[in-house]
This record gives sequence, structure tokens and C-alpha cells, in this order.
Amino acid sequence: MKKTQEVQIGSVAIGGSNPIRIQSMTNTDTTDVPATVDQIIELHNAGAEIVRLTVNVPDAAKAVPYIKESLVQHGFEDIPLVGDFHYNGHLLLNRFPECGQILDKYRINPGNVGLGEKHDKQFSEIIDVALKNDKPVRIGVNWGSLDPELTQHMMDENAKKGKDAKTDKEVLLDAMITSAHQSTDLAERLGMPENKIVVSVKMSEVADCIQVYQRYFEECKIRQKSYALHVGLTEAGPGLKGAVASSAGLGVLLWNGIGDTIRISLTPSPNGKRSEEVEVAKLLLQSLGLRYFKPLVTSCPGCGRTSNNLYQLMAEKVSEYIDERMPDWKVSYPGVEQMKVAVMGCVVNGPGESKHADIGISLPGKMEKPVAPVIIKGEHVQTLEGEDIPQQFLKILEEFVENNYSSQ
Repeated sequence: MKKTQEVQIGSVAIGGSNPIRIQSMTNTDTTDVPATVDQIIELHNAGAEIVRLTVNVPDAAKAVPYIKESLVQHGFEDIPLVGDFHYNGHLLLNRFPECGQILDKYRINPGNVGLGEKHDKQFSEIIDVALKNDKPVRIGVNWGSLDPELTQHMMDENAKKGKDAKTDKEVLLDAMITSAHQSTDLAERLGMPENKIVVSVKMSEVADCIQVYQRYFEECKIRQKSYALHVGLTEAGPGLKGAVASSAGLGVLLWNGIGDTIRISLTPSPNGKRSEEVEVAKLLLQSLGLRYFKPLVTSCPGCGRTSNNLYQLMAEKVSEYIDERMPDWKVSYPGVEQMKVAVMGCVVNGPGESKHADIGISLPGKMEKPVAPVIIKGEHVQTLEGEDIPQQFLKILEEFVENNYSSQ
């Protein structure tokens, strides 16, 4: 797979041979500096490596220096900040130069940067500021705000083809890709180097998202371009629906080598944490074997053979224990993130799954003896019994980590 350009965004590099980076975006009012700083830190602590902010009004642009200053005071000066500009980015960046100097990247939406003759002029003004400040840009094409003049022109030309005409959806996908090509071409003509450009072509429907990114990626190869790609659904939806849709779409792209940085755009519940979308991104990358953040627990879904809910309680306790211990383990035992743990509920798959894990336990099912074999690296090493099986296993798990991962 052809490598993309490496793009430096503040302290974090994307593309090239770098790991796939996780992004998120604040949903606070940017003018509320304390709330925005708190959420940036929350997202960063959860695992977001790049954080995007809404910069939509003069007061938001004015707030950016104060946000950065507060982050520095809290010891988080290295978090890359991206300014999300729509409609008036050219005005805000020119009127408030300190904002542009502090931000580590600018997001430009070519669909709403300006219409008609204003489009290229206002797009150029943002690129000029980026060049002056030596900042990269993301050209973020979005189907919900696709350039209306470009889209209408392509629809009109398609209608002239009669029976050979494409569907409206096909023309829309063509327009997404055309918008991206036109914008990157203009940025480069203005002097923006390829290694300062990130591109996204976001859709909301999973199949459309996969198709448009695959097509854009292939067309870039034909054009001998290798822009770093930011991938994601533009609106994935809430909760389980959003997590599943994002995983389905992004999983296909990432598995095929498309994507250098990702965002899971979940609609948060009223009292939910913004960082939930970061947790989903981490689980997606780890499930694909692309990055590792913490040991994952393979656990039994249960069936009529499971005798009680012990396997459920065990899986929960083990997962909670890992979460609790990871801050210390990560420092003292490098590599523990790749550890595989199995918690199984009966003899059918229990021993086999445990053998494939680094450490596993097979709990007794119906009609089985009330004992639980522990398997480490494929070998049965111990059998647990009694009411305190969970506590016994957690002790063995801790000893396994201490004995099998290099202590610093």
C-alpha cells in the first residue's frame, strides 16, 4: 500500500509510517474558556491525540489564545489544536492573527468558504494565512454542505446524457471527489505543499462513505498524489447505532490501508461524556490490530450451557481491574497493552479460547464440575474452585503481568 505524506500537526505527525491517530472535537461554546479547556483535557486523557475547536465568531477567535494559555498552565501544552472554520474563516484569521498563530491546523470546508467569485478569493485568504504561519490545512468536503454551484452544474451536465445519465447519488459522489480535487489543486497552486494538506470526503451513510473514500484514494494514486486522509462519518448518530455505523464504515477503509487519522462522530447523550467517541475509536483500532491501548478481554456471550452468571461477573470484574491497573501497568510493564485475556463460561469453547489467549479461565457450565481451569500461554497451570474464584484469578492475572512484561 502506497504511503501517504507525513503531515506535522503541532507535536503530532500523521500519515507516512505513523500510527493512525485519533481525533475528537469539543462541543462546548469555545468562548467559554474553562469549559472548553476542561473538555480538551478530558478528550486528551481519554486518548484523543488531536482536538478540534469551533471557531465561528470573533469571540471564539479571541478565546483561542486564552484556551492555549490555560492548557499550558495545566501542563497540556502539547495537545494539537485545530480550528474548525466555516463561512467566515478568512475574516477571523485575518482579523485575529494570534488565533491563526496558535492553532496547529485549519479545517476548510470548500462547500461554504464562499460562493461564485468569492470562493477562490476567500479560500486563498485562508491558505495565505496558513502559509504565513507555516500551518497545515484539512480540506474537509462534506456531503451536507457540498458546493451547491458545483453540484448543480454536475447535475445539469448529467441530465444531458439521457438514458446514459447517472443516478443523483452517483453524481453526488462524483461531486464530492471533484470538490476535493479542485480544492487541493488550488491549494497547491497557491503554494501549499502536499505535506501540509490533509483531505476528508465525509458522508453519513456507511456504504457511501466507503465508496467515496475508496474512489478518492484510487484517483489520487492515478494523479500521483498522496495526501494524508482523515476518515469518518460526518454524522454517525447516537450510542450503539453511531458506534456500529462508524466501525462498519471505517473498519473497511482502515483494513484496506485508507486513513491516517480518524474521528468517531457520535451524538452524545444529554449527560454523556464527549470522550465516549474516543473510546470507540480506540476499540476499533485495537480490534483491527492496528494499535493497542489496553488488554482486551474475550468473554463468553452465554448460552443454555452456562450454569449461572459467574462468567458475566468475571468478565466485568476483569475488565474493571484492567482499567484500574492500566495507569500503573502502562508505566511499569511496557507491552502489556497487547495482552489477551479470555473469560469463558463452559467447556465447549472455554479451553480453546483460553489457549489462544495469553491467560484465560474456563468457568464451569451446567453438569460440569464446579472448578475453573486457568490456562497460561496454552498450558493448563492451575484449577480454581470455591466462592472466591474471581479474586483468585485476579491475583494470578497480576502475577502474570509482573512475570511476563519487562519492568522498568
